[in-house]
Amino acid sequence: MTTETSRLMEEPNQKEQKRKKEGKHVSFPPDDNIVSGFAEHRNADRTADDGVTLADVMVAYQQSCSKLQIHPRAGVLQQLQQGVCVGGGVKCLDLKGERLDQRSCEALEVILKSLHFDFINLQAAQLEENGASSLLDMILYYESTSHLDISDNRSMETPCWRALAHLIKQSVCLSRLDVCNVPLVDYPGQVLSRALTTSRLKVLHLHNAQLSGVPLFMLVGALKSNKALQELHLTNNQLNSYQDALQLGDLLRYNTTVGTLELSNNPLADAGLQELCEGLRQQTAGLRVLLLRNTQITANGMVHLAKALPGLKVLQILDLSENLLGNKGVQVIKEPLMANRSVLQLGLAQANMTCEGAVALAEFLAESRLIQQLDLRDNKVKFGGLMALCLALRINHSLANLEVDLISQHEQDEVLMETATRFHSEINQCCLANARRSPQTSA
Repeated sequence: MTTETSRLMEEPNQKEQKRKKEGKHVSFPPDDNIVSGFAEHRNADRTADDGVTLADVMVAYQQSCSKLQIHPRAGVLQQLQQGVCVGGGVKCLDLKGERLDQRSCEALEVILKSLHFDFINLQAAQLEENGASSLLDMILYYESTSHLDISDNRSMETPCWRALAHLIKQSVCLSRLDVCNVPLVDYPGQVLSRALTTSRLKVLHLHNAQLSGVPLFMLVGALKSNKALQELHLTNNQLNSYQDALQLGDLLRYNTTVGTLELSNNPLADAGLQELCEGLRQQTAGLRVLLLRNTQITANGMVHLAKALPGLKVLQILDLSENLLGNKGVQVIKEPLMANRSVLQLGLAQANMTCEGAVALAEFLAESRLIQQLDLRDNKVKFGGLMALCLALRINHSLANLEVDLISQHEQDEVLMETATRFHSEINQCCLANARRSPQTSA
């Protein structure tokens, strides 16, 4: 017997020993069938199961649990019992907080094979190593969901991260992924970023994932070439005003696919806003929503925004709420807003402004033919500001929603209070008239 022949005979045994060592028993077809008929097999399974009833799936799940000598999950049975099955699809499979060991995950295969879920919730699911990777492999193989939430699983090991990366790269069905409250440093950050270079994901939520520094650098590097992702949500990541903002500015320079960028609750500050604006000015297509709520921006940062606003062609929603902009900051961006031809919704809630800032915005409203929504809640806008806004809305025909607080009865005398209430009522009526006049503004 030749050395080459011996090697070929030994390889299957080595593979089998490896499988036994890992302890996985998911009933997938042999390797050669997976490779040769992967897409066809999945599509055939889904078509055959389109007429399945939830009662059938529930019985199959109970039988699978009995075979594996475990108790069926009461929550799973309840969801199957109460669910609505349309063409093989169910809204949600909620496994939040469940302890999912190897056998528990194997028992779920009959469900994942038979049904497609709009959302599978694995938040804080106490995923054990082999069980987690097997479950993710099954979700990929059967294309079981379009939205997966695997947040709050801090104990995920390397095999699980590898399986998640494979799912991200290969799935044609998964469009949204949530990996929040999990540190994406070292290996998790590396493997996730590499997977994103070729993924088909459209929405990615990475809140509170410790992305500052190297992890963000890797993420941005992957997304520069990604042509599928449309929404990126990065709140509470301690993204700073120097290297992190520089990376985010680069993302805006090179990526024209991401339409929504959420950076709220990060200390970007004025210097960070400058970097963002430099990248924003390069956007000829792509970013339509920029959310910068509570990012430590002040009136000084509005100078950078003022330079970018007149030339923006695609940005439609800008949220600057919970920043210390003050009246000065609003004054700085008043005329650039007038020159802007894209912003439809502007968030300035809790922006530390008074009537002076409201008057400046009223002047903007009087000139604007585009603005549809303006949020001024939690500012100290009193009688004079309300009057200015009311007068502006008499000639503005685009604003369909102006959110501004009622004046407290303790802050005005009775006569002024009645007049302020009348102003507020007229503001609402004008907005309603604008919405009726142009229905698309209320969308």
